Amino acid sequence: MPCVGDWLNNPLSIVQGFFAQNVPNSDWEKKVTEYFKEKLKENNATNWVPSLNDVPVHYLKPNSLVKFRCMVQDMFDPEFYMGVYETVDPNTNARVLHFGKYRDVAECGPQQEIDLNSSQTVTSERQTLYCIPVPGESAWVKEISFFASQARVSPSTSYTPSRHKRSYEEDEDMDLHPSKQKEQHMGNSGGGDIHGCVEPKRLETEAPAGHHLISPNCSPPLDLNFPLPGEKGPACLVKVYESWESFKVNDVLEVYGVLSVDPVLSLVNNEERDSSALDPMDCMDTAEEQRVHSPPASLVPRIHVILAQKLQHINPLLPACLKEEESKTFVSNFMSELSPVRAELLGFLTHALLGDSLAAEYLILHLISTVYARRDVLPLGKFTVNLSGCPRNSIFTEHIYRIIQQLVPASHRLQMTIENMNHSRFIPHKDYAANRLVTGVLQLASNTSLVVDETQLEQGQLDTTGVHNVTALGNLITWQKVDYDFSYHRMEFPCNINVLITSEGRSLLPSDCQVHLQPQIIPPNMEEYMSSLLTAVLPSVLNKFRIYLSLLRLLDYSISDEVTKAVEEDFVEMRKNDPESITADDLHKTLLVARFLSLSAGQTTLSRERWLRAKQLEAQRKARLQQQKCVNGNEL
Repeated sequence: MPCVGDWLNNPLSIVQGFFAQNVPNSDWEKKVTEYFKEKLKENNATNWVPSLNDVPVHYLKPNSLVKFRCMVQDMFDPEFYMGVYETVDPNTNARVLHFGKYRDVAECGPQQEIDLNSSQTVTSERQTLYCIPVPGESAWVKEISFFASQARVSPSTSYTPSRHKRSYEEDEDMDLHPSKQKEQHMGNSGGGDIHGCVEPKRLETEAPAGHHLISPNCSPPLDLNFPLPGEKGPACLVKVYESWESFKVNDVLEVYGVLSVDPVLSLVNNEERDSSALDPMDCMDTAEEQRVHSPPASLVPRIHVILAQKLQHINPLLPACLKEEESKTFVSNFMSELSPVRAELLGFLTHALLGDSLAAEYLILHLISTVYARRDVLPLGKFTVNLSGCPRNSIFTEHIYRIIQQLVPASHRLQMTIENMNHSRFIPHKDYAANRLVTGVLQLASNTSLVVDETQLEQGQLDTTGVHNVTALGNLITWQKVDYDFSYHRMEFPCNINVLITSEGRSLLPSDCQVHLQPQIIPPNMEEYMSSLLTAVLPSVLNKFRIYLSLLRLLDYSISDEVTKAVEEDFVEMRKNDPESITADDLHKTLLVARFLSLSAGQTTLSRERWLRAKQLEAQRKARLQQQKCVNGNEL
């Protein structure tokens, strides 16, 4: 265990030490960052930092070091603060310099006053990000991260809860399922290797919308602005001091910083507040903007960032950065056993898809697909699959989603009903009165799996909202972008979302590839059959599937000049034999299938063998569609 001393429990004392040694030199800020960067490299020290994803705020000591895995939902305007200020004792005239960085409230002793006219005062600027837990983050990601944490926390002395809480996810669950407490202790006692078997305790189901919290000082209830219903966890105001221009809306970050939950921050929301306690500049803001931008710290804590990094992925079974030397060893070790993992995953998904191995092949290719580049407006690498032939109004599609949910780090099932289309808010829009971005269902982090269930669609009339939502969904699939609504104009936000559409016939939405399901087995009890699939697979095997799908998305890929020439010649030859048989679009699609087929086998370049296999898969898929078209007329 690293020495947890002051740097974990009282990081501001460390900052004070550097400040006192280096004033008036500005190097102290750089030294603080370097100090914490080095500390967090020692002996898995990151596991000793309490996470707001796992631990309720009242369990954490104010002004201690915390971490938070989050998505940037909105960016507020930069704010000015006193970076350095001076206090004076009116009796003795003694003067003391203080730092204001990493603080919300100026520190001032009982016999001291802040000298606002001091020549030593330095005004600085910081950026506030409104951050939320990653939308649709899978239960297994939360559980593995929770078990890996070695942080020890106890209730804050400033607030005593009526009962002990474990984590946000288990908070409501523990009373209903006392056996969970036993499971949790067993999970923690395992210790050691987080790549081992952490058995998922339950499948995450959609909870009632719980992102409206009632604050004693504000009415109406505070909307935490989560894109998806049923999300849990804290929203945080993340104050960034350096390089904030590198962060964008929808970026996924892991931040380390000082937790600020000072009750004074809630004054803004108190209708009977003393106006003298507020900055005069606040009077320029509307009441609604004040309420949104300065919510009670007990509901929306502040984190003053010391270190922040963008995350390539949120899979806790993988190293955070694959470029480091230790990570390269991990990757090479896993790649050496890739072939059996792929074979097992293919078998698992074939069973899930009722014995259809061709559909299982395409599902693997879909799950490892990612937008790797953009050429003008065209996103390269997107691979939206329409799985048609799904039983109508069946629990089959729900269970397919649950299986995907157990394999990928973040996902959401969008039930395409007339009700949902007409009443859901898909597109984020700007609320100018509150000066914030109001979220929508399509505000998702990169690499989220979105499963659109079209089997729920029935006859009915789409209203204006429904038409806009369907259009937005189509644009997301085709262009991998969402046009956020800023009232007077729309702003494009590029995204990287894996969309799988399940439908009975051909989908109403666009797709890159339609695969018609051909069940080889019809289980007498679908519920029992699908549920038994997940219970039958070993947790250690499930973890290998999870690593496999996340890792292959991050690999580079190239095609040699020699293979490129061979593919071109092959295309010309096919066109010569039958000009109608293959188009430029077909070639592009086959190259995409070949790309993901190669990566699925751990090969980062295209070989002749993989190209032929891709052509074979495409021929089988098209033949199946043609066969279905003959059976059903012009449906497909």
